[in-house]
Amino acid sequence: MSCTTVLVGKRASNDGSTMIARTDDGHFDVKRLTVMPPEKQPRHYKSVISHAEIDLPDEPARYTFCPSVDPSHGVWAATGINAHNVGMTATETITSNPRVLAADPLVRLKKAEKRGEKETPGGIGEEDIVVLVLPYIRTAREGVERLASLLEKYGTYEMNGIAFNDENEVWWLETVGGHHWLARRVPDDTCVIMPNQFGMDGFDFEDAFGAKKDNLCSADMREFIEKNHLDLNQGGRMNPRDIFGSRLDRDHVYNTPRAWFMGRYLAPMSFKWDGPDADFGPESDNIPWAIVPDRKISVEDVKYLVSGYYQGTPYNPYTSQDTGKRGMYRSIGINRTGVTSVCQIRPDKPDPIKGLEWICFGSTAFSALLPVYPNVAKMPKYLSDVTLDASTENFYWNSRLIGALADPHYPAAITHIERYHLAMMTEGRRIVAEYDRKMEESGDFGLTEKANEELAAAAKRLTADTLNKVLYEASRLMKNGYDRADS
Repeated sequence: MSCTTVLVGKRASNDGSTMIARTDDGHFDVKRLTVMPPEKQPRHYKSVISHAEIDLPDEPARYTFCPSVDPSHGVWAATGINAHNVGMTATETITSNPRVLAADPLVRLKKAEKRGEKETPGGIGEEDIVVLVLPYIRTAREGVERLASLLEKYGTYEMNGIAFNDENEVWWLETVGGHHWLARRVPDDTCVIMPNQFGMDGFDFEDAFGAKKDNLCSADMREFIEKNHLDLNQGGRMNPRDIFGSRLDRDHVYNTPRAWFMGRYLAPMSFKWDGPDADFGPESDNIPWAIVPDRKISVEDVKYLVSGYYQGTPYNPYTSQDTGKRGMYRSIGINRTGVTSVCQIRPDKPDPIKGLEWICFGSTAFSALLPVYPNVAKMPKYLSDVTLDASTENFYWNSRLIGALADPHYPAAITHIERYHLAMMTEGRRIVAEYDRKMEESGDFGLTEKANEELAAAAKRLTADTLNKVLYEASRLMKNGYDRADS
């Protein structure tokens, strides 16, 4: 599934929090935000896609997740925060190369082809990973360790990147072939940018096979690389991207331009991003995986990054200028996004309210971001009661409608969209600040559900107002518009 990921270390953020964000870019998947109580978490799991069957531990933690409303293809939980204040987003589809895939083939379902023959289940994938991991971990590092054990035992049928965060650390794991993996702790002062390619551009084997402080990997990773002649690096460098990743023409249209746009926003003074003497261009293969931003990064910055469509560049598909380059690169904020989340863990808050889960449905270019407290028994109906039929009664479909109406009428609608984003972020922050204070002063952390209801009510009011305005602009600009004065 094509997605974009942003990871923020605690010293790179404005408030000391860690953040992991991802756009879940399916094919217009209908999504909802809900809560899985421990008693309803399955003790035996079977994948719809791969038919893999896995027994699960007996003591899961409660967690939030964003499943597909249509369960016919599996859960596709996407993202969530558990009761131990660990966030997870899964997965970012990444690239590989034939050398890796031949050396450790992906584990795909093999159906029985004749009577009496048994099928061979496949490995685990994006459909499964959140449900199999998030309920059972207490730290981000534990998330890496549990997922790694599952990959080694069951394998995977696809190439994926997975992020975890707690109040202290952010970890990123990338799969290598069917059973191998690499993981790194994101440096605290950096932001990681991931656009559907194998991302890591550095790795410390001495640490991975020694102290294991910031680097983890499969136990046989060194032998795997050497035996299969995978290392393309020169001069003693260790760049996993050159070993396990890709460098294809389509990467330069679909993937690397997104990293360029995000890097250009994060570090406009540290590097030169434009012109013939630029350090990095939209098709550069060496854009850094982790960047120290020129200034501290807030949730608003993360939202801008995951909503990007090359604003301020010749590649903006909505520009009125005839640049000859409009729309030539794949945007970050695209039409078919189901859900986008920012899992934020705040170290300066009491445990019951450390986590905030910021949720956005539909195309991030037009949809707004709403914070909610994940430490609750249930989510407001405006976020959780979503059907497969379009409706103005929930956040998902209202967001989809706004995007579909605003896109073809961008010049007329964009002012309403910008005001909507500002109003939603302001009101969301105001309500969270108010309830943070109430709960810290009273010790009554049961107010989280009341806070979420107030947040959902504000979202419903502001979203309906924006839908009305965008619908008016779209109606006014219909091609069959005609007035008596036109005769």
